[in-house]
Amino acid sequence: MRCIVTGCAGFIGSNLVDRLLLDGHDVVGYDSLVTGQIEFLAQAQESPRFRLVRGDTLDLPGLTRAVRGADFVFHLAANADVRFGTQHPGKDLEQNTIATFNVLEAMRANGVRRVAFSSTGSVYGEPEVFPTPETAPFPVQTSLYGASKLAGEGLIQAYCEGFDFQGFIFRFVSILGERYTHGHVFDFYRQLQEHPERLDVLGNGKQRKSYLYVQDCISAMLLAIENGQNRVNILNLGTDEFCEVNDSIGWICEHLGISPRVAYAGGERGWVGDSPFIFLDCSRIRALGWRPALTIREGVTRTLSYLEQHPWVVERRR
Repeated sequence: MRCIVTGCAGFIGSNLVDRLLLDGHDVVGYDSLVTGQIEFLAQAQESPRFRLVRGDTLDLPGLTRAVRGADFVFHLAANADVRFGTQHPGKDLEQNTIATFNVLEAMRANGVRRVAFSSTGSVYGEPEVFPTPETAPFPVQTSLYGASKLAGEGLIQAYCEGFDFQGFIFRFVSILGERYTHGHVFDFYRQLQEHPERLDVLGNGKQRKSYLYVQDCISAMLLAIENGQNRVNILNLGTDEFCEVNDSIGWICEHLGISPRVAYAGGERGWVGDSPFIFLDCSRIRALGWRPALTIREGVTRTLSYLEQHPWVVERRR
């Protein structure tokens, strides 16, 4: 299979590229390298079956050329800056929604009809049902990120109906693991490197979240694609557990061997759109035989070990 991966130099995208190459597929990676890291593609670039195209998903002609000849599109490129969405609302619209439209138009122009999309559990806003299933009614959207991803989902579903595409929409919890470059574990680790005696925490530390190890996430995606029979396939991807932010603080500090003073900003939410409880029902993907190999705690530990072994990742984010 000839695949194109948008956002190929990002956290999840680069890990997906490596897995696709390992499985024997030809891969075209498409990335602007604005936030993606070329170092994450070092292993891929050793393969004759990989080709990197540097380009922006807002460049429709360039994207259309890159998609030509593909059998399958993995659309992972996005603005993942959830926390600061209200400071630049146009970025979510452009990089998440309009970019998804461009991907679909590039596919249509080239006769490519299969696409996987990295959506988010944030589309559920602050739901009333936990664990939250794919069939849950959508409440009021609470983040620009979630709203822009939900709009992308809608476009994919409409193209599946209107142009006979097959879509795989994956609603992720937060992902952890090698090449992780943003999120609270990264932020806490970076803080504690700078001032190990103090940790500043947004909210009250009681926010409850679910997390998934990146390789488990990729395994679930590929299994769903292999078994997908519907025109539109929507699946939650997460673990059957959650933890408080305070739990993760304890695991991080234990791993680093420190006991900082923790200062809480207060309130149920760390920022506008920060859902105080995210826990997804993943029975659909589990029905295909998928099980995560790592627990949340193991994923946190694996992430910390990677950051310790690759200090340039933290330095570059500074």
